[in-house]
Amino acid sequence: QVQLVESGGGLVQAGGSLRLSCAASGRSFSRYAMGWFRQAPGKEREFVGAVNWSGRSTYYADSVRGRFTISREYAKNTVYLQMNLLKPEDTAVYYCAACRSDGLAVRIDIYDYWGQGTQVTVSS
Repeated sequence: QVQLVESGGGLVQAGGSLRLSCAASGRSFSRYAMGWFRQAPGKEREFVGAVNWSGRSTYYADSVRGRFTISREYAKNTVYLQMNLLKPEDTAVYYCAACRSDGLAVRIDIYDYWGQGTQVTVSS
């Protein structure tokens, strides 16, 4: 069992930056692939990015590639989403998720555990 708690969301102007954190509790965190997803009002939840269990491989949605970076800190059982050059269209509730996978997990239905989400609002 893994529990995930996101933090770091807030209100930021376009062009600004935020860093989201996802703190995990439970056993064997290092064996889980981690992902970030987001859901804007009236839209389906969409993939943002993922990192594999070792932290050596990452993959991003086209809409955020080059602006967002995922990293993980094993000593703190935490995964981060660094978001730069934010745009109003990045406004959404951001969720982290975990799954047992040897590689990168892009599909939403693969993930077993989810956090409660954190709101990110980007003003123009």
